[in-house]
Amino acid sequence: MGQRDTVFVTGATGFLGSHVLHSLLESGYQVRALVRPGSRTLPPRDGCMPVVGDLTKPAALIGPMRGCRYLMHVAAVYSFAPTRRGEIWATNVRGTAGILEAAARAAIERAVVTSSSAAVGPARGNEPATERNYADADDGSSYHASKCRQERVALAARIPTVLVLPTAPIGPNDWKPTPTGKMIVDFMRGRIFASLGGGMNLVPVEDAAHAHVSALEQGRAGERYLVGGENLSLSRIWQLLADIGGRQAPTMRIPYSLALSLGWAEELHSRLFRRHDTGVADAPLIPLEGVRMARHNMFVSNRKAQVELGYRATAVQPALERAVRWYHDHGYTD
Repeated sequence: MGQRDTVFVTGATGFLGSHVLHSLLESGYQVRALVRPGSRTLPPRDGCMPVVGDLTKPAALIGPMRGCRYLMHVAAVYSFAPTRRGEIWATNVRGTAGILEAAARAAIERAVVTSSSAAVGPARGNEPATERNYADADDGSSYHASKCRQERVALAARIPTVLVLPTAPIGPNDWKPTPTGKMIVDFMRGRIFASLGGGMNLVPVEDAAHAHVSALEQGRAGERYLVGGENLSLSRIWQLLADIGGRQAPTMRIPYSLALSLGWAEELHSRLFRRHDTGVADAPLIPLEGVRMARHNMFVSNRKAQVELGYRATAVQPALERAVRWYHDHGYTD
């Protein structure tokens, strides 16, 4: 891998993608970063050239990709909003197939595609999920199902492709925010009054970004690499946030059946009521997909990434502190 090789990056204006962009530049790569028309602009960075384009029009990207040696495909719609399911499928599945075909035609040598730990599903009993596991893509979860299908089209690509499966990234610059970031914001605003059982794996976003560069340089084509941080119960996550923000962690546990009913009610509300300014409903406060996931332990093992990529995760609590501070400084918790 040459120090001045050029990488074509998608999703660089997003949460994880912005950190992947930073890691690539810090590692000495040149970057051409895809920016959708009308999306956030990239701040000027030495070594980074913005390219205006759209994943839904991949043929138009062949020219801008020529001369790049690698593709880093991070772009995705990460949302549990029912009104965005068509967009989720168009971007996460068809967009991935299109960009990889464009990359093959542009003579790109190798690609890294950002998948998700959602594609391996929850822990099996006391054993955390590994790359040998596959989630049930027919569980009705649109985002999760899209990531399962995305992996299939990525591994069928005509260029060597490595899959990186981050868990739930946390840290600064989650401006949308993602569903995980919204969970943190809702807690800091005092909107979390009860909890379900289950748990999830949180990973510092900077660690997940570094792992993408390691996958580009050391990952084996056709392989999946889980990239996580710490396996934590939801009650432990609330307590960490309570300690950071000086709030009270919820002690009441809501029955799953009740949470599921509330999730269905929120689903119906989101479908019926849309914002007048955008025509799109806000993400549900109690997303049905999130409720279904929260009853499980979404725990994973990093062992394969540790052995093959040299991956090492840092502590989650400082990453939560960075996230809370960023949200506070940018007015999300007012």
